[in-house]
Amino acid sequence: MNRLTDREALELLRSRDLLAVGALAHERREQMVPGRRVTYVIDRNINYTNVCVSGCRFCAFHRPPGSPEAYLLSRETIFQKIEETLALGGTAIMMQGGLHPGLDVTYFEDLFRAIKARYDITIHSLSAPEVLHIAQVSGLSVREVLRRLKAAGLDSLPGGGAEILVDRVREELSPGKASTRAWLQVMREAHLLGIPGTATMMFGSVETLADRIAHLRAIRDLQEETGGFRAFIPWSFQAGNTPLAAHAKQATGVDYLMTLAVSRLYLDNIPHIQASWVTQGLRLGQVALHFGADDLGSTMIEENVVAATGLRVKANQEDLEYAIRQAGFEPAQRYTDYTLVGAAGEPAKA
Repeated sequence: MNRLTDREALELLRSRDLLAVGALAHERREQMVPGRRVTYVIDRNINYTNVCVSGCRFCAFHRPPGSPEAYLLSRETIFQKIEETLALGGTAIMMQGGLHPGLDVTYFEDLFRAIKARYDITIHSLSAPEVLHIAQVSGLSVREVLRRLKAAGLDSLPGGGAEILVDRVREELSPGKASTRAWLQVMREAHLLGIPGTATMMFGSVETLADRIAHLRAIRDLQEETGGFRAFIPWSFQAGNTPLAAHAKQATGVDYLMTLAVSRLYLDNIPHIQASWVTQGLRLGQVALHFGADDLGSTMIEENVVAATGLRVKANQEDLEYAIRQAGFEPAQRYTDYTLVGAAGEPAKA
């Protein structure tokens, strides 16, 4: 199968032949990740603060500094959440929060070192906009901040904050957050320093279909350069309780499946595509496994950002494994680097 051009990918997105595109995506999935195995991870989102100076129009979670609803979790609370995660068989934490004006790189260095000293767990944490903000608050370069965070225990970087990597869209959604170039540069620096990560796309807000393809092109081009993305996670915008609630297009299930399938076909250099059951629900997550996805993501022991829109979904390990089996696949718990938990011959990992 030849590499898709931007025009071809856009034509597929515009087409209504969902089943044919899904079949092609599933074929590509079988080429890149052979077999009936579908993976998942047990981890926890720890939203350490909701204080944010960005004020993104798509976000219902953030609070401005000084708000009576603003919070910053204590270290003791974070430790308690990690212990609960480990007790449930978790292997990683994903710490993400707002762009807090009072937290510099030393806050995160001290926190990550304290976590690593106490717990055998992967720190898959901080988005590119958070890293950029930490650098600005600290008066340091992005590269120096990432170098110091890695030395303190940061293992990998989630793909949050990407939204749509088109500046016209970003200026409407999140004018106070990282530009397209800045997001890509943070990820480039991380990959070059040996900090791998994931890439995401939040679609269904104010972007066009052509904007989605431009986003995929930016991700594919950077992957060609660095090879640092382990997985891609497209998810649909949830408008509830956000300033965009009256204006967003709100992607349908068909739109989600088509976008997922085209992502698999276009991103031929990223091995794993994750189904976002948190925004779509487990039933559509099962269907997504036949449209190019090979991973069902996290059990989401805790999730607050999407929940702030009014969408609350829960699933434990048994739920995910049952869903995977019912979809005709074999479930396997993984680490963030996609090695399998308990696999014979696998080295011990956090």
